[in-house]
Amino acid sequence: MLEKFFFKQHLGEDEKIHLVVHKYWMIGVKELVLPTVVFILLWILLLSMRGEKYVFYGVSLLSVGSIVWWIRNFLDYYLDAWLITNKGVIDLEWKGWFHRTSARILYSDIEAASYEIKGIMPTLLRIGTLTLEKISTGSEVSIPHVKNPKLVESKILENLETYMHKKNLKDAKTVQNLLAEFVAGSMNSERFEEEETEEPDDAEETEDDK
Repeated sequence: MLEKFFFKQHLGEDEKIHLVVHKYWMIGVKELVLPTVVFILLWILLLSMRGEKYVFYGVSLLSVGSIVWWIRNFLDYYLDAWLITNKGVIDLEWKGWFHRTSARILYSDIEAASYEIKGIMPTLLRIGTLTLEKISTGSEVSIPHVKNPKLVESKILENLETYMHKKNLKDAKTVQNLLAEFVAGSMNSERFEEEETEEPDDAEETEDDK
């Protein structure tokens, strides 16, 4: 439900999401701990100082601020993602309430996909960095702290193979249609030349008959 709400706007026509790649969930939880703790402490303070009207107003105001802080950190985690679609990979980055970026990498522009898992804990948790290399610029695009990067890499390569297979079939059909049009044009041209060569003979026969 959240994916459809947040990510639909980034999709093109006839484009479907096959997989959404986020950073490891503990990264998101880590960013939410502090605003959650602040919110809880504020309400503990309010309960311990009942009857204080100004304390109530102050705690209420700070609680709203901590909720906004919590939502901001959640969106910062959730909206920094890769969308693996049937047409390519969309690299999304959320930098604030009014600043977000989106970069599309078509499968035709992907030269290689790779991943790296480095360290004891990342190895145990199977967390690594996923990287795509672009053909057009030779540059690399990466997303760190990905859970099971090998599975994500396999999904990208699978979609890439499917995309290239369909593209080859489409190109082959286009070439076939062009050849068919060329052959048909050649045959029509030969028939036209034959008709032109036959017309003078018919005219000569008509004059002889007269």
